[in-house]
Amino acid sequence: MISGRAEKLAAPALRFLRPAIILSGLTGVLACGLVVLQSTAASAQTSDPAGSLELVDPSVFRACGDPRNMPFSNDKGEGFENKLAEFLAAKLGKKLSYTYFPQATGFVRMTLGSYRCDIIMGFPQGDDQAQLTVPYYKTTYALVFRPGSGLEDVTAIGDPKLKDKRIGVVARTPPSTNMAMNGLLAHAKSYPLFIDTRSDSSAQAMMDDLAHGDIDCAILWGPMAGYYAKQANPPLIVVPLTRETTGPQMTYRIGMAVRPADQEWKRTLNRLIMENQTEINKLLISYNIPILDDANTPITTETLTKRP
Repeated sequence: MISGRAEKLAAPALRFLRPAIILSGLTGVLACGLVVLQSTAASAQTSDPAGSLELVDPSVFRACGDPRNMPFSNDKGEGFENKLAEFLAAKLGKKLSYTYFPQATGFVRMTLGSYRCDIIMGFPQGDDQAQLTVPYYKTTYALVFRPGSGLEDVTAIGDPKLKDKRIGVVARTPPSTNMAMNGLLAHAKSYPLFIDTRSDSSAQAMMDDLAHGDIDCAILWGPMAGYYAKQANPPLIVVPLTRETTGPQMTYRIGMAVRPADQEWKRTLNRLIMENQTEINKLLISYNIPILDDANTPITTETLTKRP
């Protein structure tokens, strides 16, 4: 299994853009599973305008996600994608139903493409396995370190202060390429991209090593960095890496994925996202997710209160 959506998107050999999250594009599955299937779903069509012409059950908000991929989702409903699904379902007056499947090869085909659900709650722009809504957040890889490490003013991987640091990074993700370009791999500690999420977490292992002093800092996909840094005692510092000018893409816009044929459903979701963007931002911030505006400036609780 693969852990972390943006991590998967960026891994060069895996078309890291599902993500590879993250993302990075979901690994290795073609869009064939997303082709409109026979008339199985058509029998459930109604005239309701909120996307039900295309939905298997128009009275249910049918989402799918990974059962063990915090902070995104888990089978206990604790992830921010779980909470966002609850919020949107309530806005539409629908019941919520979740289908869980590990985010490994075949995820899109076995969930959205098989009509087991009607929406994947988090999906990066640039992945052609599904059709995306408008993005509801933008995020990036981030540098994580302990308070008092002297790295508070570091904003880029090429900063000289990182030259002699032991840096944790997930193998084959975009920041590992930037680290190589800056000669930082000699002292780096690499964590696996491919893991069994039922028993392991590269992000958690990296944060544990950082807390124990086995590494000096870490570079991790933003949502995971923010979430795990907040869990640490004392909390770790997270700096979004928004100033990278070379190497692979580090910043991604994340939307929701629907089937290519579900145009009315997509329009309904686009409207919900745009009408409730402030509430969505508040939800993401509550999980300590580093989110950015169009100018790559961090959006915080303070900046939200200053917006019209």
